[in-house]
Amino acid sequence: MGDPMGMALLEHPEPWSEDEFFALGKTSNRVELVDGSLWAGPAPSKRHQHIAFLLAMGLCGAAERAGLLVLQDVNLRLAGGRILQPDLLVADTDDVGTTVEAAETELVVEVVSPSNAGTDRLLKPQLYAAARIGWYLRVEQPQDSVELHLQRLDGDHYASVEVVGPGQVLAREEPFPFQLEVASLLRRRIG
Repeated sequence: MGDPMGMALLEHPEPWSEDEFFALGKTSNRVELVDGSLWAGPAPSKRHQHIAFLLAMGLCGAAERAGLLVLQDVNLRLAGGRILQPDLLVADTDDVGTTVEAAETELVVEVVSPSNAGTDRLLKPQLYAAARIGWYLRVEQPQDSVELHLQRLDGDHYASVEVVGPGQVLAREEPFPFQLEVASLLRRRIG
């Protein structure tokens, strides 16, 4: 019978509009819209998703105290025709609807995996910076470990603020007061 989304992608003439993008509905793949083109990829690995979940848990209380909301895999509108789905974001928004605007977003988080490394290290930060999102947290996974690379918008790009690894804590007052223990992101399944 075939994959209806796959057929829609093959039969669709470029460029895609936001309305057509949203008409795709829920898909089994992660699909993003960039300047009329669709970026489609498989769901992240279990480890990737687990780290993103633990990050969300680690940021949630601090974000709530600051009047912010932590969301996973939500549509983030950077500009007309640019909708990405970061692993996490922290925003001054409500929980109604399916899209967060860049202007509401305080922090965007991407967990880097081998399949998305170039996109998360180079392309997505450029797009987030162009949308004027103040903070970017890139999560690296070197040799089954975790490193947190916090970056702040500096003009039209991000500049490194702090890098922390195992045994360290990322403690910041901006963009909102929070602490993340890297060890808490290294939990392993027992049993």
